[in-house]
Amino acid sequence: MRTFALRFLLELLCCALCSGRTVKVPSGPLLRVEGTEVTIPCNVSGYDGPSEQNFDWEVSRGGGPIHIVSTWDPEFTDQRYEDRVRNKDIQLKRESNDAVELQFKNIQAADEGQYKCSTPSTDATVDGNYDDSVMLKVIPDGLKVSGVKSRSASLYNVTEGDSFELVCSASTTSVVHTFLSVTWELRGGATGDAWSEVLSLTQQGRFQPGYKYERRYRSGDVRLETVGSDGYRLSVSRVMPTDQGMYRCVVREWVRGEDGLWQQIQAKTVEIATVDVNQRTLSVSITGNDVSVNKGDPLELICVVTSSGGGEMQTEVTWYISPDPTDDLQTALILASLDRWSVVSDTKRVRLSHVAMDSYCLLVQDAEESDEGHYYCKAAIWTPHSNGSWYKAVERTSKPSNVVLNSSDPEYQVFLNGTKIPNFSEDPTELECKITEVQGTKNTRFTVSWYHRVGMPGDSSVTSELIASMDQDWALQVEKKNQERVQNGEMIFSKTDMTTFTLRIQWTAETDRGLYFCVISAWSKQRNDSWVKSNEVESRPVAVFWAAKDYRLSVEAKNRRSSFAAGSTFEMTCKVLSENIRAPQFSVLVTAEKQFPNSTRTTKIISLTQDSLIRLEEWTDRDRLDSVVLEKVHEGEFLFRMYQTQESDAGLYRCLVTAWSQGGSGGVWREAASNLSNPIKVDFKTSGPVFNVTVHSDSSSVYQGEMVELLCIISIDGPAVEPDDMAFDVSWYASRSTVLDETPVFLASLDRRAIVILARRNGSSDVGVERISWMEFRLKVYGIEEQDFGSHFCRITPWVRNHLDTWQKQLDIMSKPIFVTVKANLWNTFKYPLLIGIGLAAAVSLLSCLIGYCSSRLCRKKNPVQETRRERRRLMPMEMD
Repeated sequence: MRTFALRFLLELLCCALCSGRTVKVPSGPLLRVEGTEVTIPCNVSGYDGPSEQNFDWEVSRGGGPIHIVSTWDPEFTDQRYEDRVRNKDIQLKRESNDAVELQFKNIQAADEGQYKCSTPSTDATVDGNYDDSVMLKVIPDGLKVSGVKSRSASLYNVTEGDSFELVCSASTTSVVHTFLSVTWELRGGATGDAWSEVLSLTQQGRFQPGYKYERRYRSGDVRLETVGSDGYRLSVSRVMPTDQGMYRCVVREWVRGEDGLWQQIQAKTVEIATVDVNQRTLSVSITGNDVSVNKGDPLELICVVTSSGGGEMQTEVTWYISPDPTDDLQTALILASLDRWSVVSDTKRVRLSHVAMDSYCLLVQDAEESDEGHYYCKAAIWTPHSNGSWYKAVERTSKPSNVVLNSSDPEYQVFLNGTKIPNFSEDPTELECKITEVQGTKNTRFTVSWYHRVGMPGDSSVTSELIASMDQDWALQVEKKNQERVQNGEMIFSKTDMTTFTLRIQWTAETDRGLYFCVISAWSKQRNDSWVKSNEVESRPVAVFWAAKDYRLSVEAKNRRSSFAAGSTFEMTCKVLSENIRAPQFSVLVTAEKQFPNSTRTTKIISLTQDSLIRLEEWTDRDRLDSVVLEKVHEGEFLFRMYQTQESDAGLYRCLVTAWSQGGSGGVWREAASNLSNPIKVDFKTSGPVFNVTVHSDSSSVYQGEMVELLCIISIDGPAVEPDDMAFDVSWYASRSTVLDETPVFLASLDRRAIVILARRNGSSDVGVERISWMEFRLKVYGIEEQDFGSHFCRITPWVRNHLDTWQKQLDIMSKPIFVTVKANLWNTFKYPLLIGIGLAAAVSLLSCLIGYCSSRLCRKKNPVQETRRERRRLMPMEMD
């Protein structure tokens, strides 16, 4: 035991200190029910290589492993599983790049076995585990769930406040020890189409109410009881309208794993009954729809409340008033109320009394302007729970009753005069709103509201905008868009006397042109010293217009240097021309537009305000805070200078100029116009190395089944670079057509860290890449096939280490393509026909020779031949003499 414990601690320590590929499936054994849907997850972590990993699943049942399905090899599946995989009874679903799920739609007893999940290696070194296994056990389905008498759901009609009971039967004959949990769910009522949990008996024998039923479960109105050996009864007392809907029984079967955790192995559902709740009815109305009352007389309204339904109940009544008709009484004012215990909440002037069994009277003494409005009566019926607590069973609100006060409103006229009308921008504007012909204004005060309408007289399609207004206490309320102008003294409101109000705009802007009018409101004082608006009169509009010319602003940027190099100084001037702007001052913002691999981003560098304040915007390089300068060299001309430029500063530089006009002496600055200059391109020309790349092959025409070698050779123009100060990313591509503009096919790559990536290939040929020198890289295609023909080329990305010991990525360089031709092997094609032809030719030749020999022996002439021989013999001695 000590040795085992020590070994276990050492393995834990090794796992904590080491990292590597980890393939993980659930800890087993997994117990599942025949005929159910089963999912077995598998994930991998701690791996190298591409983010998307591949997975293989296989199963063992005492013999050798049987291949089931794979994410990358379509021919991986064993023929015993081909039909189920093709019919999607067995699927491999990818959840993410590093996780998959093996899914069985209908698990069978024959599927029991040891399931192993494997991942092919993409790591630089072998470390960790590459597969994991789990045991799956399949047991027969022994769970039975049913209603009491009928398979179809029954219909229950229940009156609100009554009770009902529903029974569900559930039992199991499972071959293993399992546990059952029973859950009652409701669809309908307050839940809509969704199923909501009512009450559950868990597999641990505990009662668990739904979150909407916790209070009713504690009060005993919702209960779950067992009936006999397999019955589960749901009892609901004090039925509410929300209890209406379809009820179902959900039975789940559970087992407890070796790790102590609960596993659900199956679930079955049966619909038990539909419960229809007949709600209590409640009618609330006010006698009289429109009521007219004289000022100072009492106001009396009667609310009649009638309800249906038996049992103990109590009534609650509340009176509201609202100046306008509303469906939301949250904004209405509560006048008086009577709760369910008959406790009245009212005031000395507003009284509420219960005058009859179903009638409630609201009495308002000495009616005044504030009593005008729409009156509502809201009633609610309360019924008790079984535990003695009360709940609101039903609530209704009456239609409004409009109360109008018969009183004499003050009468007066309002005139608006333009005492100062501007002739052009920046001139002052002054308007005077005066009250005349005042009658019946005892205990009355006047307030003003100023409005502005953009448009010519007679144009009714343009809406009016409120500038500012006074409340009943003469407190000025300025609209948000005008608050800054009022604080800066640019817009002034004043009250000259009790009947005269003025509006002055110190420096009139283009946006101030339009029509102006004022509205005078009369406020009457009430007995409680409050003020109520009693009348409103609007003046005729006054036009504020002048002939105006559009602002014009142009910005021209110029480059003071014709070429750029890293470390040099970049200078750019921006010249501004403006028209129709009075005494403009300019603010300048220098921006840089830079290209990134997948986007373009504009960066704010430095700005100069109209008050000559310099500010660095998004220039955050701490080592180069003093490397950018923006200054005003002449009136309307600005100079931007950047010292010690770097290659990262390349981009398009512009000036964004804004013209500001100051509104009078000591006035605030206002933006008149803005414009963007033309771009100045900064593109560095360096004297560093220039890389070239070519592809070479000793033999680009090969036979099928042979190997072809292609060399990617890199050369340097310009200054030499030490081998340790340069590196390359090399990628190989092929175009399977003679048309070079078609999308090439990726073959393989070797980056500067010597990491190799090979493309997945459909044929039997294979590729390999290697570096054979600092600037030479080789691609080998083994067992070349006919489909491997085409134009092959390589693309390199140089990396150069500068004097700051940082690596700089250069532009990609692509070689010219080399065409690889795949020739058919003629010997293999014509070998057997050639051998047959040679054999036949030899037989025919032998037969011809035999026939010729026989013919020469039988048909030749003997005498002439002999005479010729003699003559030859006689001549021989003579020639010798």
